[in-house]
Amino acid sequence: MSHSLPNLFLSTAHECSYLPDRAANTLFMDPRFPLSPQLFGDFNRRGFRRSGDLIYRPHCQDCQACVPVRIPVAAFTASRSQRRTLERNRDLEVSARAPMFDSEHFALFLRYQNHRHKGGSMANPDPPTYLRFLVGRQVETVFYEFRAGSRLLAVAVVDSLPDGLSAVYTFYEPDLRERGLGTYAILSQVHLTRALGLPFLYLGYWIGESPKMAYKSRFQPLEGYRNGRWAPLAGGD
Repeated sequence: MSHSLPNLFLSTAHECSYLPDRAANTLFMDPRFPLSPQLFGDFNRRGFRRSGDLIYRPHCQDCQACVPVRIPVAAFTASRSQRRTLERNRDLEVSARAPMFDSEHFALFLRYQNHRHKGGSMANPDPPTYLRFLVGRQVETVFYEFRAGSRLLAVAVVDSLPDGLSAVYTFYEPDLRERGLGTYAILSQVHLTRALGLPFLYLGYWIGESPKMAYKSRFQPLEGYRNGRWAPLAGGD
């Protein structure tokens, strides 16, 4: 990291978002500190993530369930199931959009939240809250649209890093489960990372005990950040 470093703060204990009946603590960077691309990349390589302007990492006293993971894209090979997902979605067109409010995106986000995360913290956001959740003021972000003809099916929010891309958040049409749009969005980001000549796609946290987060181990090879180093993370580790 650079010689000028931000202060880090530890939150008080709060309810864990992923594992029931557990308390969690969050370590986060001072949001007032100027965030260069290099510093943002350094924090990502050390297991931090972004939510809006907040750069954070779980820091729980008695739990190490949240494992930062990334795909080394040069070595990635789609599984048989993932190849079927690619085939099912070959009709989709992907295009890059600026990270700004779009009423069509917002309507899709609301449908996704109300179906997948009903009652969650982002179940009924207004437009400013929605943007504060997805967009950071000091990072380079792109919204990727996935369309079948004129119909919007998914949006992937992606950050640029010096050594790769970071999959920040994906929301999609909840009534089209058979398409596997969440999987397809990750596979598309693997392809984009390769096309940009970058080595890694960062996927956030893998949590083996959480059905919402365990799916990430299906993308192999996968690396996990533990004890200060990145190492292979096999499916189901």
